[in-house]
Parts: sequence; C-alpha cells; structure tokens
Amino acid sequence: MQYVTLGKTGITVNKNGFGALPIQRISFDEAAAVLRRAYDGGVRYFDTARFYTDSEAKIAYALGDVRSDIYIATKSMATAVADFKEQLETSLKELGTDYVDVMQFHNLPFCPVPGHESGLYEAMLEAKEKGKVRHIGITTHKIDLAREAIESGLYETLQYPFSYLAAPEEVELVKMCRERNMGFICMKGMAGGLIRSGRASYAYISQFDNALPIWGVQKMEEIEEFLSCNTEDFEQGMTPEIEEIIAADKKELGGDFCRSCGYCMPCPMGISIKDCARMGLMLRRAPIEAYTTEAWKDEMRKIENCIECGQCKARCPYGLDIPRLLKENLEGYKPYF
Repeated sequence: MQYVTLGKTGITVNKNGFGALPIQRISFDEAAAVLRRAYDGGVRYFDTARFYTDSEAKIAYALGDVRSDIYIATKSMATAVADFKEQLETSLKELGTDYVDVMQFHNLPFCPVPGHESGLYEAMLEAKEKGKVRHIGITTHKIDLAREAIESGLYETLQYPFSYLAAPEEVELVKMCRERNMGFICMKGMAGGLIRSGRASYAYISQFDNALPIWGVQKMEEIEEFLSCNTEDFEQGMTPEIEEIIAADKKELGGDFCRSCGYCMPCPMGISIKDCARMGLMLRRAPIEAYTTEAWKDEMRKIENCIECGQCKARCPYGLDIPRLLKENLEGYKPYF
C-alpha cells in the first residue's frame, strides 16, 4: 500500500484521498455508506468545503465516531475577515469538531499574505493560534497564483487540478512543492469526468511521491475502483497498457477543454455552461443516448440566447474563451436536434 506525506504538515496518509463535493448529490445514508467504505478501505484524508452545502455535515454523520483517526480538510471562499470567521465556525459546527486539520483559502482571486488589505492571512493565523486550524493551505485553479503561494513560503499545502492531462508547467508545480517541503493535493484527477480510467489516473499520479489525489466520488463502485489501485495486487506504475490509455486521451483531449468546475456559473441567460461547453467531448466519451434526450436538447438550445456578456470568460480559472466553446459545441450538437 502506498502512503504520502503532505510536506511540513507531517500528515501521512494512504495515497487515496476522498473528495466530498459529489456527496452533496446523494442522501445522508448513501453518503455515509460510501464514506465508511472509504474509511474501512484505508482512506484517512477527507476533503470538503463550506461551499459544498451539506457535505461537511455528511462527513460528521458518517465518521464522527472516528474523528481522531482521520484528517479533515475544508475551505472558505470568503474574501472578508468577518465572513471567513463565520464560515470557519459554521464548518466546525457542521463537521462536529473543534478543529480542522487543514484549512484552505478556496479559489480566491488573490493569494492572501500578511499585510494584504483583506486581512485574511492574519485571520487564518489567529484561528491556528486558537487551535481551530492545525495547518494552513490554499486551493486554486490558476497556475500563476499557485506559483505565488508556493514561493511565498506561507502555506503548508497547495491543492491544484492535476491529472495526466497536465501541462509541463503544471507538473513543475508538483516538483516545486517537493523542493519546498509543501504538500501537494491533486484535485480533478479525472479531469472533471473526462478521464474514464481510474487505474490509469492513479498510476500516473503514483509517480509523484509527494502528491495526494482526492477522488470526487459518490458511488460505491467509484470508491472501490480507487481502493483497488492501492493494494499489493495492483501493479504500481506505468504499464504499457496504461501508457496507451494516457497517450490516446492526450491526443483526444489536449488543448482547450472545459473541466466542468462550475466557477463560470451562474449564467444570466440560464445556460448550463459547465455541461454545454463540453458536450462534444461527452458525446464522444459516453453513450450518445444519455446526452440526446429532450431535456439536453433544451439545454443546448439555450446557447442561442448567449449575449456574450463575458461574465463566464472573466470567471473561468483556466482562461477559456467560453462563448466560443459554447458556439462550437452547439454547432456540433445540431445533428441531434
């Protein structure tokens, strides 16, 4: 079984982390079953966020009796001190705990540092001094902000989208964290659902001994797949078969594509951007019948109402030209109307 240490935090866990965003979509009992199976399978790192509605409460419901045996990471998107403090207190209450192992600034448009007008870093330090936060981390989708956080030396962990579709400069982030003894946490290891092989994704990330993947799961079969990867029976590393899978995906998915992170939402015209902007990819990688229902046709027709206000483009952490992507996907979808 593989383990990973998150840099200077000293946190050492099974090289399978649990991303709790998807469990918002299922019931408390369904979430508890998946969370408990993950725990029984050796998972000890659970990632959530105040933004993930009832995700924190579901973790408490499922794992409250083993709190001392797990590590919980949560996040705040607050840009003002008062809001940050309120969200931290709410998270502690929802999680049923008096401390968070890793507290992270959640995809902010800037990197909090001492002396910044927001006062956020000082508020985080105060929370740590009071014992409410044990380690300070940051999450971002922007490579420049990630570099700034690493080079600042102020953070113990960086959480960043990372998969075998990563660009060379993103691979460099992992190496930078290793050199600075900073934990690197991989979100979107399946590229927002575009990667279909959990085994290939796990094998790729297993090459980086300082990287902890957190898999967003909501189904029992999903957690079972990742648990099966971190066993003695699983051939660790890049086999010829896995290399072929990765090469094929890179060829198909390389370049600009929507990761379905949802930060572009909401759209003033009601367009489900995170779905419609990558419809062409989904039609190639999933049963066509699933995306050609009348409901999906109605969603795709909404693209015709795009006023190109630019709000989505400004919010996109990947700098994608979303109005262009929407139009391209609508054009490719027209044969299904």
